[in-house]
Formats: sequence, structure tokens, C-alpha cells
Amino acid sequence: MSTHTSEVASRTKLPQVMRAVVKEGAAPGARLVERPVPSPAPGEVLIRVGASSICGTDYHVYSWDAWAAGRVHPPLVMGHECGGEVVALGRGSRGVGLGDIVSIETHVACGVCLPCRTGNAHICEEVSILGVDRDGSFAEYLAVPAANVWKNAPGTDPALAAIQEPFGNAVHTVFAGEVTGQSVAVVGCGPIGIMAVGVARAAGAARIIASDLSGSRLEMAQRMGATHLVNASRESLAERLMEITDGQGVDVVLEMSGSGEALTEALRGSRNGARVSLLGLPSHPVSLDLAEDVIMRGITLQGITGRRMFQTWYQGHALQEAGLIDLLPLITHRLPLSEFDEAMRLLKSGEAVKIVLIP
Repeated sequence: MSTHTSEVASRTKLPQVMRAVVKEGAAPGARLVERPVPSPAPGEVLIRVGASSICGTDYHVYSWDAWAAGRVHPPLVMGHECGGEVVALGRGSRGVGLGDIVSIETHVACGVCLPCRTGNAHICEEVSILGVDRDGSFAEYLAVPAANVWKNAPGTDPALAAIQEPFGNAVHTVFAGEVTGQSVAVVGCGPIGIMAVGVARAAGAARIIASDLSGSRLEMAQRMGATHLVNASRESLAERLMEITDGQGVDVVLEMSGSGEALTEALRGSRNGARVSLLGLPSHPVSLDLAEDVIMRGITLQGITGRRMFQTWYQGHALQEAGLIDLLPLITHRLPLSEFDEAMRLLKSGEAVKIVLIP
């Protein structure tokens, strides 16, 4: 988005062009290209991106699976998890100043639909998501509404600032129901799943059962507080959940993998009346036996998207301020923006936990 230069406040002269990772067409892959530096419109701010982390949604777009093909309209700058410095202010922007180190709430809400007007902007009917519906953060600069900026303490590591957004996904998923004193299964130990383990531990879960196909990710989940590990490549998740809970089944399932098979296993390893919160994004439609596995057992299936704006941000900040969770060990790789292809390979292989691109 652009506006007249006279309507933008900045401390220094900004460059005219920048590098950005762009999904240019309806096919796998992306390219590093030059693009004009955006100028913040009224109510927006310009961020000099210090770090942008990668998540599963970015891989959906990069690999161009069925979900991406039905949602994304190239050309588009990819990426959405961002930490950086405010370097320019559009006219009328409020609540943020030049030089602030910020994270970005990536769901841009309309503010006028029914969900927005009833305190549920995270499920806005007209939501525009960075790197999915509008240009994102795999770039040197990014313009966003000032209302979507979260201010961090001066000197905050931009990589830590970038992963506050996915951390919010974990906080939202865990706190979408009761967890204190409950047995909790975290299915899929990607970065958000591992974060969810730490949040569940901080919230006082009685048992935290982490399941994944990767031994190294299970080890990280254990370091974050998992009490039991299930390697689903070698053992039945449903059987292990029943064993660990003495035949009762788990109280809470946090499904982070997006795998239909894993979801079915988790349902069959949960107790009647359990809460099953779904954050993992399947690449293809998933089939369930709703009658036997859900309806007749009184299971609550709960879709989770984004973060409650901004309740979840305050909750996540409080957990870190209190020293209840440390996210820095999850950042296993920091790569230059030009190595985005390698970053995507690492993500797919499971060799990394959280990968951060540095412009």
C-alpha cells in the first residue's frame, strides 16, 4: 500500500527497493526478487524486518498444495511471523513510535463484521492474513496497520520477536479450555506443538503426552515439559494414550499435526467428553467417523485459528515475563533471506525446530 511521502514520518531516508521472497505463480517454489519498499498508508507503520520465522502455513504456500491453491492468489510476498523495528509512521498511526522493536499480529481484521464487533476479531469474516492474503514478511520491509503491532522491550532479539506470533497460536490452543490438573496430549511436535507443551506445563497439566514421528522433536518436547513421549512411527498413539491414562483416555487433545490419521488415533485415545482442539492445517480433506468417534462419545471438536486479539498476546507475554517458559532454545537455525529454499528443505525434513530468516 502506498501514500504520499509528505504523509509519512521517518528518521532517515528510506531505500526505494528491497529484496523479497515472492510466490510468483500457481506452482511450487518461490523467487527472491527486488520490489519497491512499501510506504505506510494512513494508520499504518513501516517495519524494517529484523527476522522472519517460518511456519507450516508458509510451507503450504511454498509447496503449493491443495489448500494453498484454493486460497492464495499470486503474486505475493510470502511470510508472516515477523520481528523488526518501526522506521516510518503513516499519518494517524497511534500506539507505536519510531525505533520501537515490535512483533506483528498477522491477522488484519475488518473491525465491522459480527465477529469483530463481538470481541472475536481473530475469526473476522473479512480477515486478511499476511503472506496468505496480502504481502508478507519474507522481505526487508513490511507495511502493516499500527493496530496490529505489539511492542517489545528495547533490545529484544528480532528472532524472539518473530516467534511471538506462533507462540500465540500455542497459548490460544492450550487456553481454549481447562488444562490445570488434566491429562493433555499434544499431537504433532512442530514448533507450535513444542510451545504448547511448555504452555500446558506452565498451566499445571497433570500429564503432558507428546506425540510425533521425529525422535529429535520429541526430545525437545521433553525438555519443554512433556511427561510422556509417543513416537507414532513405531507405536500406536491410541493404545499408548489409553495405557498412560490407565484406560481412561486423555482429557484434552491439542492436534497440531494436520494429519487425519493422527486425529483419528487421538480421538480413539481420548476419554468420553474430551476436548479436542484442532490447530494443525491438513493439506487435504480429512474423513472422520463422526458417529462413533465424536457424537456418541460427547467429544468437543474445536477449531482454533490465530490468536485472540489481543488477549492471547498479554497471556503469552505474562508467561515469559514470569519465567515460566523460554522460547529461545526453539530457534535452531538462523539463515539469510537468500537461503529460503534451504529453510523450506529443513522444515520438511524435520531437521529443524524453528527456522528464522534474516534479511
